[in-house]
Amino acid sequence: MENKKMRNVLVVLCVLFIIGIILFFMFFRNNMSKNLKIGNNSTSQEIVDYILNISSYEAKVEVEVKSNKNSNKYILKQEYKKPDLNSQQVLEPTNIAGTKIVRDGQDLRIESTNLNLNTVFEKYEYISENCLDLSCFIEDYKKDSNAKFKEENNQIIMKTSDSSNSIKSKTLYIDKENSMPTKMEVVDNNKNTTVYILYNEVNVNS
Repeated sequence: MENKKMRNVLVVLCVLFIIGIILFFMFFRNNMSKNLKIGNNSTSQEIVDYILNISSYEAKVEVEVKSNKNSNKYILKQEYKKPDLNSQQVLEPTNIAGTKIVRDGQDLRIESTNLNLNTVFEKYEYISENCLDLSCFIEDYKKDSNAKFKEENNQIIMKTSDSSNSIKSKTLYIDKENSMPTKMEVVDNNKNTTVYILYNEVNVNS
């Protein structure tokens, strides 16, 4: 009877030991994978994979919308949390500062107490859309079977395009040393407009 109890105890200990080893290697592998993606010696593919798997970030960006007729500049604060919560808050220009566009799944919410909000859609078209979001670029890149990237001048350049959409192409530039986005270009051929986005501050939380 005692031998049977002892065997049972040994079996339980062995199972716990095996589970512990499995958990240890899973933890070790995940940490190693993360370090490889954002380390100084990361390959271009590892950096691209890191960008495509971002699930949460905050960024302060400068946006310039240039067309044949005029040019407008904005400073925005962007936030994103996976799966589909993102927001843009206008910091400049002052006449629309404080306007916040929040998307949560299928819901769109605009928050501002100082503006007639209908004018946001009419006059500031690209600000009220999500084509300026890094998260939108990531989704477009994943869906585009012809999306590609290259390494040039210590940068990783990712490009995606969609002939069925008004946005013809998006190009994201990434600093190879720190794996962070530096700028993005959005080309809208239908309206002869190019949007330049400069990432001044980027904080990736995961």
